[in-house]
Amino acid sequence: MTHEDFNINITANVTAKEAFDGICSVSEWWATDFKGNSQKLDEIFTVDFGGTWVTFKVVEFIPNQIIVWLVTGCYLAWIADKQDWLGTRLNWEISTENNSTQINFTHIGLVPGIECYNDCKEGWGFHIGKSLLQLLTEKIGIPNVNSREKEE
Repeated sequence: MTHEDFNINITANVTAKEAFDGICSVSEWWATDFKGNSQKLDEIFTVDFGGTWVTFKVVEFIPNQIIVWLVTGCYLAWIADKQDWLGTRLNWEISTENNSTQINFTHIGLVPGIECYNDCKEGWGFHIGKSLLQLLTEKIGIPNVNSREKEE
C-alpha cells in the first residue's frame, strides 16, 4: 500500500533566501501565537491556535534549500485523535529556476485516511498557497490570530 503524503508547491519571483526567510517567519504567515525559534537546527517552537497547538523541532536546516520540522507534541482540539500529527514531518524544499523560486512542501505522515487529512489539506492550501505566497510576493501574510490574542 502506497501512502500519499500531503504535498503543495508554490512559485514566486523571489530569491531562494527570501523564500527560506519567509518560511522561517512562521508568525507572519501561519500563526501569530508563536513561541520559540524556527531559525536554527535543533531549535524548538510552538504555534498555538487557541485550543489547538503544535510543537516542532527543527531537524534539518540547510539555508536557502531545505527545512524539516518534526512534530514533537500536539493537541488538535477539533478531532478525536488529538495527537494525529505526532511524529509527522514538515519538509520544505526550495529550488530556483528561470528567476523564480519554487517551494515544495510535503507533510510526511499527513495521508488520506487519517482523521484530520481533509481539514489539514484545506488549512495548508490556505496557509501555504495563499498566506505564505502573499508574504513572499506582497510582504504581508495572513496568519491566524487566536481568540486569546484578540482579547488582549
